[in-house]
Amino acid sequence: METTGKARRSDATKEAILAAARERFAGDGYERATIRAIAADAGIDPAMVMRYFGNKEKLFASAAEFDLQLPDLTAVPREELGRRVAGHVIDRWDGDETLMALLRAAVTHQAAADRMREIFAAQLGPAIHAIAPEDAAVRAGLIATQVLGLTLTRYVLRLPPVVAMDRETVVAWLGPTLQRYLTGSPDTH
Repeated sequence: METTGKARRSDATKEAILAAARERFAGDGYERATIRAIAADAGIDPAMVMRYFGNKEKLFASAAEFDLQLPDLTAVPREELGRRVAGHVIDRWDGDETLMALLRAAVTHQAAADRMREIFAAQLGPAIHAIAPEDAAVRAGLIATQVLGLTLTRYVLRLPPVVAMDRETVVAWLGPTLQRYLTGSPDTH
């Protein structure tokens, strides 16, 4: 019984650290976020953060877990793929603090950029491979350029015209480009 109580407290402490880290990384970026500030936000001693995660880089990697929650693209009518992915980007990423932390940090920190690449390779690559196996890596890379460009300008840089667009306007603009990357060829206009 005592072990179970300790395990629950340990899990709760770990979750509190991760929640504080996500907020701190999102607000301050990787470079300015400190173990001491994250520990203070979680209401624990900084040594506990080190005990659970080892160092700032490992803490960031754990805090930056991000599931793209991509829909099963094989179940989407081929002519709707671009619009469906564009809508999913807005629905999934709107206001997600983990994404903001990862995106901000990826611009300036190598470990965060590596983490972003891992997430896209592990999640986007297989989804694209299911519908276009012959050149899935290229297609996934091109889709990432559009998705990351949109999310960076909309949620991090907060470029006013991009922020002002409602969901349907974003889908109308982004969908055809994603459709071309998903089903077209380099010579299609």
